[in-house]
Amino acid sequence: MKQTWLITGATRGIGMEMVKAALAAGMNVCATGRNLQRLRETFPALPGLLLLPLDICDRQQQSQVVEECLKRFGRIDVLVNNAGYGQMGYFEEVTAEAVKAQFETNVFGQITMTQAILPCMREQRAGHIFNFSSIGGAAGFNVASIYCASKFAVEGYSASLAGEVSRFGINITIVEPGFFRTDFLDERSVHFASPSIGDYDSVRHKDEKTYRDYNHAQPGDPVKLARALLTLASAKEKPLRFAAGSDALALLTQEYESRLAELAAWEKLSRSTDITH
Repeated sequence: MKQTWLITGATRGIGMEMVKAALAAGMNVCATGRNLQRLRETFPALPGLLLLPLDICDRQQQSQVVEECLKRFGRIDVLVNNAGYGQMGYFEEVTAEAVKAQFETNVFGQITMTQAILPCMREQRAGHIFNFSSIGGAAGFNVASIYCASKFAVEGYSASLAGEVSRFGINITIVEPGFFRTDFLDERSVHFASPSIGDYDSVRHKDEKTYRDYNHAQPGDPVKLARALLTLASAKEKPLRFAAGSDALALLTQEYESRLAELAAWEKLSRSTDITH
């Protein structure tokens, strides 16, 4: 059966490569992005490709996208929740407005997009949702507290949702990419908070330079990641979490080992908090 994929944030980066890979594999694809003209400039007109405008924060547009995709292709088999950006900066310097904007896109936009797609997948008794998190959804990083917080939220709702919808034949996979060579660290995708607290000045340049120097020097290949998601979509047993990239594997392994060591170190005190009879 020919699958239909709905991909958000498809104008560039990983989303764009996902569209190309799915089309090359013979899938129907609904590619969405905030700028419809840019989508049209990026992708040629094809019978199996539907291009639709979508601001991931616009609930009405989300419903319209699902409706148009179903009208064109009859079903939606795979949703790739890829749209998002990075709010960077020291925690104290990120404004409340910037925090809300980060969560509106990375968390609430993804949540409501998922809610918009679930009714048709439940009716089909089949579906696969890829929710993009990050290594920042399992570990904290300097200058990235708000971005990491949004990705931790993605991990939490996705892991809980997976148990709720598995009875309907719907699979959830949390994608945890390391650093991939896309435009994610460009100024149009990552926002740094404006400096306001002098106590951070001694480390500010070094911390921000670490990210900026990594721009377009990341080890991950977005083309290969797109192919990997196609492999996962066709796998009989689908993982709840997928660490993408050797850097993700190394960092997440270190993070989990550190957590296990900390649990062991404080085991006695942890157990002491139980009610004893």
